[in-house]
Amino acid sequence: MQLTQEFFETAKNEYPDFLVRLREIFDAMDRAYNVAAEYYQFYCSGCTDSCCLTRFYHHTFLEYLYLLTGYQSAAKEKQNEITKRAATVCRETAAADRQAVRARHMCPLNFDGLCSLYAYRPMICRMHGIAHELHQPGKAVAFAPGCHVFTERCGRKEYHPFNRTPFYIELAKLENEFKQAAGIEAKIKMTIAEIVCTFTPQSAGISLPAG
Repeated sequence: MQLTQEFFETAKNEYPDFLVRLREIFDAMDRAYNVAAEYYQFYCSGCTDSCCLTRFYHHTFLEYLYLLTGYQSAAKEKQNEITKRAATVCRETAAADRQAVRARHMCPLNFDGLCSLYAYRPMICRMHGIAHELHQPGKAVAFAPGCHVFTERCGRKEYHPFNRTPFYIELAKLENEFKQAAGIEAKIKMTIAEIVCTFTPQSAGISLPAG
C-alpha cells in the first residue's frame, strides 16, 4: 500500500475534525501530566540524558498527519534544517543497526534542547518521564517508575496516580475511526526521523504492507 503526500494532503483537508479531536485528547494528556508534574515538582530541564535521544516508535496515522501539519506551519528554512537532520539520523541509525551497534541520535526536531514542533509532538513525547500506571483487562494494574532522572529526583515521594490507560484507549478509538473513514488498512511504526523523511517532495510516500 502506498500512502503518498497527496493522500495525506487530501486527508488533512477532508477530515479536519479528526485533528481537532486529536488536539483535544492531547490537551487532556497534557493537563493530566502537568498535574502529576506539579505534584512531584518535576520539570524537564537540565537533563543530561534527554529523552529526545531515545528511539521512540509512533503507531498512528493521525499523529503522522498532525506532525505533518506542524512541519508545514514552520518557516521554510526550519523545515529544510529539520529534514536535513532527519535524513542524517535515519542514515546513521541504519548503519548502526547493520553493525548491531546501539546508537542514540538526537531527535531532528530538537533545537538547542527544545522541541521545535512542541505543540505537534506525538503522544509518547507528551507522556514520557513520570511514574504511571496501565490498566489492561484481566491483568493486574501495571506500574512503571518513570525515567531514571525522575526516579533520582522524585522516586522517594509518594506515588501520585497517573493512569495513561484512558488516553491510549481514546487515541486508539479515534485512530480506528480515521482509518475507516480514510480507507487505510495498513499499520505504521516509525520514528519521528523516519516520519519527517517522508515529508519532502522528493519522497514517493510511505510504503507499507496492507493489513
